[in-house]
Amino acid sequence: MDWNEYAKHAKTVADWGADYHKTLRERPVRAQTKPGEIASQIPHSPPESPETIEEILADFETKIMPGITHWQHPNFFAYFPANASPPSALAEMIANTMAAQCMLWQTSPAATELEEVMVDWLRQALGLAEGYKGVIQDSASSATLSAVLTMRERATQWSGNREGLSGKGNLRIYCSDQVHSSIDRACWIAGIGQENLVKLPTSGSGFGLQTEQLKNAIADDRAAGHKPAGIIAVTGATGIGAWDDLESIADVAKEENLYTHLDAAWAGSAMICPELRDEFWQGVDTIDSIVFNPHKWLGVQFDCSVQFLKDPAAQLNTLKIEPEYLKTTGQSVTNFSEWTVPLGRRFRALKLWFVMRAYGMENLRTRIRNHITWAQELCGMITAMDGFEIVTEPILSLFSFRCPGDDAKQQQLVDAINDDGRIYLTQGLHQGRKVIRFQVGQFDTTRDDVLSAATVIEDIWKEIA
Repeated sequence: MDWNEYAKHAKTVADWGADYHKTLRERPVRAQTKPGEIASQIPHSPPESPETIEEILADFETKIMPGITHWQHPNFFAYFPANASPPSALAEMIANTMAAQCMLWQTSPAATELEEVMVDWLRQALGLAEGYKGVIQDSASSATLSAVLTMRERATQWSGNREGLSGKGNLRIYCSDQVHSSIDRACWIAGIGQENLVKLPTSGSGFGLQTEQLKNAIADDRAAGHKPAGIIAVTGATGIGAWDDLESIADVAKEENLYTHLDAAWAGSAMICPELRDEFWQGVDTIDSIVFNPHKWLGVQFDCSVQFLKDPAAQLNTLKIEPEYLKTTGQSVTNFSEWTVPLGRRFRALKLWFVMRAYGMENLRTRIRNHITWAQELCGMITAMDGFEIVTEPILSLFSFRCPGDDAKQQQLVDAINDDGRIYLTQGLHQGRKVIRFQVGQFDTTRDDVLSAATVIEDIWKEIA
């Protein structure tokens, strides 16, 4: 294919993309294929001779599309969203076409400098204090790993990378029992180990970490000869939206000289709405590292996760490595590859720039406010269903419920709903019981889409009850 052919086929794909999004409501949300069904249609060996793009696109439509779960479907109420607004898709097309590897300032100055500005736009949008700097990561998992590695190095006086962890004692990291599994994985990879991730029980309306228990756990560990390294807080945890009291956690961290990281991957986007900050965001300016994902709730294409740092020096001391071939001489510039685990970096700032300009912050706020309101409305409708129980009230746009019956019945209802295809939900566990999660966050969903879920739930329940 030459670039003239590329232009022709790119128009075809762009038209396909527009039609795809406009017809999503006609498709089942979750893929309805069986395991192995897609792979069985693909040749087991690569072709020796070229095939036409027309043939490839035709096979894509018939062999691949049936196995796609439609994350952009307005009735996608499972997990948290991975949104892709039209301006973001356009920016991603441009970035992919240029295919710049933006690891250093000199490898694309515009990518680095736009990233610096976009991170600061978002800092302002979220109401964070001046002075926070940041970097665009691929996902919250990478940002959390970076923070955990920083906790490790800080607690070992920056000797872990050089000497390893042997003889340095058990480093301990503290969090609630509501945190995402990426916290566990970060502790595995950092060499801290699952047993040294201290998960504390939660309580209160936000199901948050309790300060006295945190203090006691730290005191007990110090008495046992362990070495506390950091605290990981959460705002909007994946299970039921749990959130910690950031001010009290920051007070403990200051007393104990511990590094803090906040996982606000989903709920962070909602903090562009000033009225939500009093409840969920108080004390955030005392946190050392904060991560949120614009790709979840702001319409920015996956992957795009922003990590804010109160003082980048600690993370740079942890991750920066500068062989001769990566040095930038004669200029004082930012090289973002020194802030992250991966060396290679895509031009992610471009889609942030497109989205924030194309919609403006007030339109993005309106979407989030609508999602929160519609989730509350739907929660009220499910409350009215005979025998149904709201387990956790809406936290932002996420709530959980149960149908009549035991845990097996909850799973049966979830599976039946997803096999039906009109909406997509997931199950979860809360306080030892299986629950059904419902979150509103797909970028183009409407009030009618959200409230129609009540009809689907009721229909499917009548079939299986």
